[in-house]
Amino acid sequence: QVQVTESGGGLVQAGGSLRLSCTVSGMRADNTDIGWFRQAPGKEREGISCVSASGSRYYRDSVKGRFTVSRDNAKATFYLQMNSLTSEDSATYYCAATYRICNLEVDRYQYWGQGIVVAVSG
Repeated sequence: QVQVTESGGGLVQAGGSLRLSCTVSGMRADNTDIGWFRQAPGKEREGISCVSASGSRYYRDSVKGRFTVSRDNAKATFYLQMNSLTSEDSATYYCAATYRICNLEVDRYQYWGQGIVVAVSG
């Protein structure tokens, strides 16, 4: 059974940083592509970044230069470093896993975490 779990969210001031973590069990980490998504109240879920098993990385334009996605296959853990946060980044963030090549589309992913809240004040 595949399980995806996010951690590291919380409240941060504008201009600050947070690092989200995503652990995946039940899948071979080195064969798994990971996507990060977010959903603000009243808005659709949007893809913001993904990292492929081969290490390729993709970003939504609005987070390029501020967010960095990475992976540690040995720990089966994936990260999203978020810097220079603004109120526009406030949302519930989701980690998702797929055996397919990652992209920023919701329907590419088979396994999802429960989501974690990121709130940016100021």
